[in-house]
Amino acid sequence: MTKYLISFPSGAMVIPDGDLQAVSDASHTVVQEAKDAGVWVFGGGIDESVPPVMVDGDGTVTAGTYPQTTQLEGGYAVLELPSHEAALEWAAKLAVACRCAQEVRAFGYDPAS
Repeated sequence: MTKYLISFPSGAMVIPDGDLQAVSDASHTVVQEAKDAGVWVFGGGIDESVPPVMVDGDGTVTAGTYPQTTQLEGGYAVLELPSHEAALEWAAKLAVACRCAQEVRAFGYDPAS
C-alpha cells in the first residue's frame, strides 16, 4: 500500500463567518471515517504561530527555512491506501469537508518505513 499526502494551503480555505464550527465538524467526521477504515496514518495543521527553523548536522539552529518552502502551512493528512484512485476519493471527501481543493502526492516506497 502507498502512503499519500493530501493537503491544502491555509489561504485556500475561505470560510464564511459563522461556518467555522461546521467546517471543523465536517473535517473531523472525514478523519474519523478514515480512522474507522484503517487508512489514517497522520494528519493535522501546521501551527503558523511557531516560526520554522533549520537544524544543521552539527546541531546549529538558524531561523527560517529553505526559500522553496517559505509558504509551507495549512492542513495535511497522510493516508495509506491501495491505489491512486482511492487517494483521489479521499481527497474529494476532504475537499468537501474543508471547502477547498486538495493536493494529492504519493510518498516513494521505502521498505524500511
